[in-house]
Amino acid sequence: MTTRFATFGAGCFWGVELAFRNTDGVVDTTVGYAGGHRPEPTYEMVCTGTTGHAEVVRVEYDPSVVDYDGLLAVFWACHDPTQVDRQGPDIGSQYRSLIQTHDAAQAEAAAASRQALAASGRVRRPIATILEPAGPFWPAEDYHQRYLERRGRAACGAHLRSA
Repeated sequence: MTTRFATFGAGCFWGVELAFRNTDGVVDTTVGYAGGHRPEPTYEMVCTGTTGHAEVVRVEYDPSVVDYDGLLAVFWACHDPTQVDRQGPDIGSQYRSLIQTHDAAQAEAAAASRQALAASGRVRRPIATILEPAGPFWPAEDYHQRYLERRGRAACGAHLRSA
């Protein structure tokens, strides 16, 4: 089996991770920090908003089971991509809507997917999702990994999709 990686930021990483873990073809997920300028950030550092990092989920997937477009569909469905630097009650640049692409094919697919969503009429406001090439990824602390799953929770308390 050949696996690939995708990286998404869609607010607090706990619920986003669970959405991807429940997707057929996803082999593994790791929550962490990306998109900033501070090496080896901690959760406390990222929460200050001074590192430039977003909370993200790195998804390892089997493209013979789920393709990148399928992952994009999960991403768009699990958050409100029209909110700038927030999701629901979580406010700050670390909660921004973000797709980090790992190659040219992902970049093209992500841009086409964002454009299709904007043209679909399913969102009432402009899409705030940032597309950028993947850079360094810093895994979050162990206690954040599979946070909701380890607590027997099926979802976060807030329903964030309101675009």
